[in-house]
Amino acid sequence: MTRIALITGGSRGLGRNTALHLARQGVDLVITYRTAAAEAEAVVAEARQLGRTAVALPLDAGDSGTFAAFTGAVRDELAHRWGRDTFDFLVNNAGIGRNAPFGEVTEDVFDELMNVHLKGVFFLTQALLPLLADGGRIVNLSTGLTRFTLNGYSAYASMKGAVEVLTRYLAKELGPRGIAVNTVAPGPVETDFSGGVVRDNAELNSFLAAQTALGRTGQPDDIGASIAALLTDGTGWITAQRIEISGGTFL
Repeated sequence: MTRIALITGGSRGLGRNTALHLARQGVDLVITYRTAAAEAEAVVAEARQLGRTAVALPLDAGDSGTFAAFTGAVRDELAHRWGRDTFDFLVNNAGIGRNAPFGEVTEDVFDELMNVHLKGVFFLTQALLPLLADGGRIVNLSTGLTRFTLNGYSAYASMKGAVEVLTRYLAKELGPRGIAVNTVAPGPVETDFSGGVVRDNAELNSFLAAQTALGRTGQPDDIGASIAALLTDGTGWITAQRIEISGGTFL
């Protein structure tokens, strides 16, 4: 049976890269986007060129009030496109970047980060759980900033730290269904995330590369390929783990 992955935030960055790596491995796709409909459809078109069935659905990962309707849309697409009532892999990738010193973090920024990165992951996973096949897998995206620290990321990293704890609880509670749950924690990666700061700020990029054992900052392929590998045959015995993909940053 063809495997199906649902990837939130799959229109750009690490979500897009993960989706296309999975498509090359023969996995069909449901990706989500918030506003970038054209970019999402471009990913779908590329996946279809690789011979995969793919669809893009709108989702605001920070608005839990929409999750029931989104789950219904996923259920309809599964039945219509695949003749199935389940999918196999959930990648909770959707995210936003907000960078401010601790003393300048407002409640609005804190709540925005929490709604997307913690509350959204918690309740979207809960809503989709009836559609996730037994023996399936979940990958939650975290960050290297839960292990090492850089000024300005106290709120963002705190949400991701909570996701890492949630991952272990999900692994425990979903284990009887054969569902493996892991966290992937990227280090600095050259994408448009957080305004493209790692990609576009040459001084910051050089500093971070100098702190990395492998001598450079990450590329999207470094992360997407690793997530895809975690969803391939032979890795199902890995669960409840935090897997940092950072090239050895701040060792």
